[in-house]
Amino acid sequence: MMRAFLKSLARGIALVLALPALLSYSLRRPVLGADRALMGSSQALSLIPGVLGQYMRAAFYRCVLHRCAASVTIEFGTIFSQQGSCIDEDVYIGPMCHIGLVHLERDALVGAAVHIPSGPFTHGTSDPSKPIREQPGTPRLVRIGAGAWIGSAAVVMADVGARSVVGAGAVVTRPIPPLVIAGGVPAAVIRRRVDASNTCESFS
Repeated sequence: MMRAFLKSLARGIALVLALPALLSYSLRRPVLGADRALMGSSQALSLIPGVLGQYMRAAFYRCVLHRCAASVTIEFGTIFSQQGSCIDEDVYIGPMCHIGLVHLERDALVGAAVHIPSGPFTHGTSDPSKPIREQPGTPRLVRIGAGAWIGSAAVVMADVGARSVVGAGAVVTRPIPPLVIAGGVPAAVIRRRVDASNTCESFS
């Protein structure tokens, strides 16, 4: 009971401390647009270390993302670039990640230095006569299923099924089904996550 009270108190204090960042975001959003305004605020907040930083980032993103649960943990150096992202309860995002348009479902774990861009077509490449920066992309929501674990330094451009594990350094270019372990470049299913009694393996 006391622990829950202290967490609620800490979240309230963090929200107060995040008010300058929220005010700055609200002033810049009409001029720059939601995503560009978010990037600037996200970069600044990512540099606050320790537990204070975790609580301030959670407080800020609860107010500006499409959806963000109070129980998320977002570590140092991680930045968001798309206001339309959703983060569900008890999600953990490790340090130095770059998160685009994504839905991280409940209990998902994201390791350090993971990149989840807004799908595989964030830049257009069809016209070789034009610089890539001038060709519009097609952002797409990437869904990371409930209880999935994304290993450090992975790049995820397609959906990952619930309770699946993506190995460190993998590059996910096609959807990964639920309850599997996948790895490699490009990522492929290595095996299913079942034991002799046909129950899910633990990934803790």
